[in-house]
Amino acid sequence: MTAWFCRMMTVLAFFVALPALAQAPGETHLAMTIAAESATPRAGGTVTLALAAKPQAGWHGYWKNPGDAGIETLAEWTLPKGASAGPLRYPVPQRLTVAGLMNYVYEQPFALLVDLKVPAGLAVGTPLPIRVKLDYLVCTDTVCVPERQTLSTTLTVGDGSIAPADRARFDSWRRRLPRPLGSTATYQVVGNQLRLSVPFPADAPIDKPYFYPADAGSIAMAAPQKVTRDGDRLIVETDAAATAPTAPIAGVLATAPGEGLALTAKPGTVAASTTSQGAATAGQAATAILAFLGAVLGGLILNIMPCVFPILSLKALSLARGGGTEREARGEALAYTAGVVLVCLALGGGLLAIRAAGSTAGWAFQLQDPRVIGVLLLLVGGIALNLAGLFELPTPRFAGESGATGAFATGALAAFVATPCTGPFMGAALGAALVLPTFAALLIFAGLGLGIALPFLLIGFVPALRRRLPKPGPWMARLRRILSVPMLLTALGLAWILGRQAGVDGMTLGLAALLLAALGLWWTGRLQSIGRERVWAPGLVALLLAVAGVMTVRPAAASAEASLAGAEPFSEARLATLRAEGKPVFAYFTADWCLTCKVNEKTAIETAAVADSFRRGKVAVMVGDWTDGDPALGRFIEAHNRAGVPLYLWYAPGAKEPRVLPQVLTTGTLTALSEGT
Repeated sequence: MTAWFCRMMTVLAFFVALPALAQAPGETHLAMTIAAESATPRAGGTVTLALAAKPQAGWHGYWKNPGDAGIETLAEWTLPKGASAGPLRYPVPQRLTVAGLMNYVYEQPFALLVDLKVPAGLAVGTPLPIRVKLDYLVCTDTVCVPERQTLSTTLTVGDGSIAPADRARFDSWRRRLPRPLGSTATYQVVGNQLRLSVPFPADAPIDKPYFYPADAGSIAMAAPQKVTRDGDRLIVETDAAATAPTAPIAGVLATAPGEGLALTAKPGTVAASTTSQGAATAGQAATAILAFLGAVLGGLILNIMPCVFPILSLKALSLARGGGTEREARGEALAYTAGVVLVCLALGGGLLAIRAAGSTAGWAFQLQDPRVIGVLLLLVGGIALNLAGLFELPTPRFAGESGATGAFATGALAAFVATPCTGPFMGAALGAALVLPTFAALLIFAGLGLGIALPFLLIGFVPALRRRLPKPGPWMARLRRILSVPMLLTALGLAWILGRQAGVDGMTLGLAALLLAALGLWWTGRLQSIGRERVWAPGLVALLLAVAGVMTVRPAAASAEASLAGAEPFSEARLATLRAEGKPVFAYFTADWCLTCKVNEKTAIETAAVADSFRRGKVAVMVGDWTDGDPALGRFIEAHNRAGVPLYLWYAPGAKEPRVLPQVLTTGTLTALSEGT
């Protein structure tokens, strides 16, 4: 009753003070500015705005639920016709207890984010004046002052480009937002105690956890909280509110300073924490083993991909051609495996390091940089032209040559070019790697490498398999030419991806660099054929110039394109709107460098049968383009226990949680969804 009375008096004082505040605002204790992630948003698109706030020393602002006292920020927007602003999104707050009252506050600089929907049909260059009037409360430990500020900015309809500095700034603000839990929590009230169960991996790091309720009336906010681990869940125990809740409880579970999970807990039965630490560790070990096996199986499947299969074939044929001893065959198999596993460990370790530093990244994160795509284009294109017989180099031709060094290099190449693909069994395994301890996560990445290397490892260690390989002969030269075709197709695919990421200019530069490298290598081969000295010079100079050229490529302005008729770019705000309207939603997340994604789109998603079925079922379709590594999409993908794309989600009308669809789709799978609505 006391807390309720204090809050009501605070709110009453706030509104009584507003007229006087408008006439004589006085000193501002919370400096606020408005910023847009893109100054040139696309017509019909969405742009994120930030209301950046900096409290004066000794003062603090308030979270959406201010706690036992205070009020949330009120925003009144003045926007162009047809534009709309979504709800304010708050970062994870801090706690401040004053005179026995709990306050959820911000004592350091913070930013409220909001998604602005830009009207469709506007011409490029159309100005978009944005104005917002903010009413809020700012306090010290002893005094509170209601303040009002009006912020404004003008955007211009354009291509939606985002400057690197703005992207970095908004990414830092987004990292402070709570991430969706992706699972349903449960709570139970026993007597005057509320017990909350939150799904959480047993050994995922956590620091000073605390549950912030989104609304008053669920818990006694000033009461202490006890948080314990029980296997793959966290148990939060605290005092319930005077009137025990019966409806779902929303809130944020802080997992570290400035980090948290947004969750909704439904009423249910929550057992007290009884699981021992040993049982929790055993449960996590079982999860790691299953994820490891999934990664091995997923890596094995990658061998049939067009960019990996030719490399594997060449290494297998090198054993047939070499006629080496059993020891040499086993040595090559082990070297190839070492190359694959070490590259997978390096990529996995890099991914974990980037995420530990606070950035959002997923599997194949390196392919989100067009410069990496450019270098890979040179490498794959060079191998393809070599297989086609354009040149023969005096340097070791590791793709198809014998010896441990060549096998190791070939394995490293196979692992690197396999990263654009995420096939069956890999998604869940790599998703688990992101929440398991570092050692277990690296074990999963090593399992992926073992799966990729397994066919060649078996050929090297099982003589019966080697004896089944065809004997050397003229057919090997013809097969080599045939294998150049999928490698050439892979190079063309990389050029297309480069064009998507860096525009026509970037693709042209990449192809020109490949042509320069090919000419240099061809000339080197010609010089060698006539016995000239220093034959490596033309090829080396050409390669250095080609690499230097592709390193100058920069990303072009991102533009999310939806190929399926009626599809729209994904945003969490728009998803919430569609679900509130009771519409079925199919959301898919893709990237230009993801081979599995593109196959699914052409063979299932973009088919006429699916389009007709979705139209009859009034299914809303949303596409999240993760080609450029959008961190907001990355966090959403991660919240659904995936380390990368593809990710396919089906939101049935009224369903609490989405259904995660298989990573390999069929037309029947999708049409059955809409017909079931």
